[in-house]
Amino acid sequence: MASIRQRKGLRLSKSKQRQRRKRQKARAKATRRQLRRIEEQTPSVMRTFLQALGGIFTQPTYLRFVVLVLAALLTVGSHTIINVLRTVGDLAPGDASSYHRVFSRGRWSSWGLARRLTMWLIEHFVPEGPIFLAGDDTVDEHRGKKVFGKARHRDAVRSSHSYTAFRYGHKWVVLAVLVKFPFANRPWALPVLTVLSPPKDEKKAKPGKRPRKTPSQQMRQMLKVLMRWFPQRTFVFAGDGGYGTHELARTAARRPQRLKLVSRFYADANLYQPPPARIKGKTAGRPRVKGAKLPAPQKVVAQSQRRQRLNVAWYGGGRRDVAVVTGTGQWYKAGEGLVAVLWVYVHDCTGTHRDDYFFTTDLAMTATQVIECFTGRWSIETTFQEMRAYVGLESTRGWKKETVLRVAPCLFGLYTVVAVLYAQLPPRHAMVRLIHWPGKKDVTFSDAITAVRRWLWQEWVFAIPGHGEAFKKLRRPFRAILLNALAPAP
Repeated sequence: MASIRQRKGLRLSKSKQRQRRKRQKARAKATRRQLRRIEEQTPSVMRTFLQALGGIFTQPTYLRFVVLVLAALLTVGSHTIINVLRTVGDLAPGDASSYHRVFSRGRWSSWGLARRLTMWLIEHFVPEGPIFLAGDDTVDEHRGKKVFGKARHRDAVRSSHSYTAFRYGHKWVVLAVLVKFPFANRPWALPVLTVLSPPKDEKKAKPGKRPRKTPSQQMRQMLKVLMRWFPQRTFVFAGDGGYGTHELARTAARRPQRLKLVSRFYADANLYQPPPARIKGKTAGRPRVKGAKLPAPQKVVAQSQRRQRLNVAWYGGGRRDVAVVTGTGQWYKAGEGLVAVLWVYVHDCTGTHRDDYFFTTDLAMTATQVIECFTGRWSIETTFQEMRAYVGLESTRGWKKETVLRVAPCLFGLYTVVAVLYAQLPPRHAMVRLIHWPGKKDVTFSDAITAVRRWLWQEWVFAIPGHGEAFKKLRRPFRAILLNALAPAP
């Protein structure tokens, strides 16, 4: 008798399981239909752009990725997944865990996404001519015992020559494309490739493991990736002193038609003449690897009686009068060989900036081009500051390896998305200016993200059937107040 009851209970439980699975499938289908409807209701400019990036995702992941991008653009403040979903409410159907799984378990490549974003950006905004790049690293504070890749890093912003400040989190090495928009006086640094710099403790790796790559070596790898993606284009890379290494200069010198390096130089650099030609039959022993020693740049500057005066583009988009001294030589490092460089000594005639030395691997560049190329890289520092202020760079809370390696690079890409969307906005949306100060002429990133947010609220959220009628009934002054509250000027 007991066995009959057990079998009957088992049949009932199986039927309940089948019913539960049917309900789950029905909910999944309804969620997918709603996600498709949301994707179809996005503005055409946004939909075309996202479809160009979406080829690396499966269909369910792509639909949730679209919602996450739209929600992240509209979110003011913390950019955790929960807060991003809270911004759009019912416009993000399905369980919140399904959006978390986009980063933690989704089967897509962040390098593939970066490639599609870079190709779209260069095709539309740098279709011809050399592509100017800027690279640097920044520390993203991220505390927690189980956070993948977390380490103690030196904070370059808060540190000085006499004091070193540290932050616990991730160091991201970022490569950005410099794009000159007609609405801005200075070029904007739009991030396209971002990699995590491993902790220094990994230097003591176990035998058989790959040694830790320095930020300069990671930048070298990213530059090689770009050259492989764009085999017909020339790149001009400007990096701070940490990226003006002999190894990176040698990489550029081996590909003179593809890559040119501009960076800070050493005042006491080892410069030599090229090695003398070997005479066959008359020279015995091993061939020389370097020629006669040349005076260091600082010695040349000290002995220089005449300095060339130039008016060049300076940090932040202004112009400055400078006095320069230039020279050439073969930069030598033991065991690494020679690299031909052109160095430039720069003295700020106003006295507000310290004297500096720059160099390039392209000997055909002029002193003006070298200075303007290096000062143009300052835009990436502005990008880092604006990412913290407006895009929520340090507000994420993921701790798994897959989440950490995907979320922050996507936030850097979101900065690029804001810039390219603003450049394509209709004039009536792009001309919104909510932040003014005396002498302001250019569009800032705060203007751009505010305009994009207002555009999405009007052309996507309030244009959805059922929302549009209610929004149209509001009086224009009240509409402006509502939009100012939803998309405040930061």
